Amino acid sequence: MQYLQSNYMMVIVFVGSGIMLLWSYFGSKIQGIKEVGTVGALQLINHKDAVIVDVREQKEYETGHLMNSKLIPLGTIKGRIGELEKYREHPIVLVCGSGQRSKIAAAQLKNKGFAQAYSLVGGVVAWRKAELPLEK
Repeated sequence: MQYLQSNYMMVIVFVGSGIMLLWSYFGSKIQGIKEVGTVGALQLINHKDAVIVDVREQKEYETGHLMNSKLIPLGTIKGRIGELEKYREHPIVLVCGSGQRSKIAAAQLKNKGFAQAYSLVGGVVAWRKAELPLEK
């Protein structure tokens, strides 16, 4: 106990980093964000006519993107939600580089009433790792 008292700053850092680690694993579930892996995304695209929305920036998009994806950068998604209204009843798979920005976009769509907004876990990095096709 004396160690904890004399090293309280280290204890605070340790506890804080533990909380951040747990949040990275469980935060999406707590917020109600739906996540899907590459296989699940393919099933949504092929069997449920899912719409793919890439939330990266133009330059990132040009380096390679999922086929038939629509580019709506994360910074503009709130103002461009109207473009997605016709897909409200369809699954929407949100894609970014690593899966972090797509979680934010999925949360924004969920808050606007899009019940079938999914974030692609791992983003384009996971898509490439699974050796799935990209177009330029």
